[in-house]
Amino acid sequence: MNTQNITCIGCPMGCELSVEITGDAVNVSGHLCKIGVTYGQEEVVNPTRSIATSVHVDGGDIPMLSVKNSRPVPKGKIMDCVKAIHEVRVYAPVNVGDVVLANAAGTGVDFVATRVIEKVS
Repeated sequence: MNTQNITCIGCPMGCELSVEITGDAVNVSGHLCKIGVTYGQEEVVNPTRSIATSVHVDGGDIPMLSVKNSRPVPKGKIMDCVKAIHEVRVYAPVNVGDVVLANAAGTGVDFVATRVIEKVS
């Protein structure tokens, strides 16, 4: 049996969770809502994170484009994804949702644009 104490970030309550792992069973206590159960189970079995950053833009009305991952990436792959996305340079025009980097660091997760950048003539 392995027990981990973590703070839930699934909602604003910030519950102190106790997550007990026994074989294949994961039991969560200390939650005040069902989000805490899901968060506790996922956080100890396969923690993931979202990443928001920016990339350089050539030929656009602004020099930087905000991007985010399309779904959370495994916690252990965050730095690999950040290194990969920071090597990207895009060319205007760019629309919200355009894929800027596909399959970042072999995770199967894409990075997408979060704003519009117009092309400067």
